[in-house]
Amino acid sequence: MSLLEQFLVQGVFAFMLTFVRIGTAMMIMPGVGDSFTPQNIRLYIALGLSLVLSPLVLPYLPDPVPTTLVLFSLIVMEFVIGLFFGTIARIFMAALDTAGMVISTMSGLGNAQVFNPGSATQGSLAGALLSVTGVILLFATNMHHLLIYGLVGSYELFPVGSIPDSGSMAEMISRAMAASFLVGIQIASPFIVISLLVYVGMGVLTRLMPQIQVFLIALPSQIMLSFVTLSLTISAILLFWLSKFEDSMLFFLSGG
Repeated sequence: MSLLEQFLVQGVFAFMLTFVRIGTAMMIMPGVGDSFTPQNIRLYIALGLSLVLSPLVLPYLPDPVPTTLVLFSLIVMEFVIGLFFGTIARIFMAALDTAGMVISTMSGLGNAQVFNPGSATQGSLAGALLSVTGVILLFATNMHHLLIYGLVGSYELFPVGSIPDSGSMAEMISRAMAASFLVGIQIASPFIVISLLVYVGMGVLTRLMPQIQVFLIALPSQIMLSFVTLSLTISAILLFWLSKFEDSMLFFLSGG
């Protein structure tokens, strides 16, 4: 086999395995993998990144090119690893949707459902606002570079050819979900406190003046206070989430 032929074979092999992992992660990763991104755009981004990153990951790939059966097993394992990485990033992103649902429930707007483009399902008003704004901030702050760096660093965390430990992967996903839910509750904590104070105040008012229809006063007051609180805290909410998202991704990339 000539040097040119060997170079072409190794290059195609590296590109193919790189595309399987990166393309799978890109299909569900925040921002690029959202439902409002056309599928052909996702494909072009995955192909471009695979072409650029394949020389960087070439040292992590087996040499020489394995046989057909081994190659098929490598493709399956790369697909699983890419799916796992994209799912972890998506779970960290879901903290905003969790916070938005809690905020809407505490604000008395839990029944007001709108289409959330981030999850392609019906969601809360606050959840849709925070999810879309969070995606914008990911690109505005160049946080998407961390995701691309994580794809390259995943070759050290999950070497090509090694069988992923399903138990460790399940544990990491469960820890990521717990951390994401905790961040969502922390973001929504001011609204939980305000809603609790409103309910306590309305309960006291009911005992003092039973003839007043408390619910006619409570719901508009609760909505107004929640809007005021959201306008005052939305910048702090998004900055807090960005810092937690960065810490979570770095924790994941360091191997936990």
